[in-house]
Amino acid sequence: MASGTPTTNPSKENVANKAQDMASNVADTARQAAATVADKAKQAASAVGQGAENATHGLGSGMKSLGETLRDKGPHSGVLGSAASSVAGGLEQGGQYLQEEGISGMASDLTDLIRRNPIPALLIGVGIGFILARATSRS
Repeated sequence: MASGTPTTNPSKENVANKAQDMASNVADTARQAAATVADKAKQAASAVGQGAENATHGLGSGMKSLGETLRDKGPHSGVLGSAASSVAGGLEQGGQYLQEEGISGMASDLTDLIRRNPIPALLIGVGIGFILARATSRS
């Protein structure tokens, strides 16, 4: 039997090329999906960070207002007046700091403090770890 018509079966090369194209398409789709997920995660983290930053500024405003109220309505003389004035001053200063610096400023200040005083920072960290371990142990 002589055959003058070409066979219609795909060649091995054609199948391999199609498989390679499919694998490439799947890899591209996976890369695009990963990039989309990464972008969404960055957006969510940014939104959470901005919310925390706003909350910190609000807390600072509240502290400052509380300090001012304590100064206005608290006792003005004697031991209680002195104590109220000191607490009001601390609240006002802390509130002002939180309003101006926020979380990012606090983190930066803490980092600088640790860099200037590494040994005491390490000892404080070990001490806090010890206290937390004792507080959470069931013995």
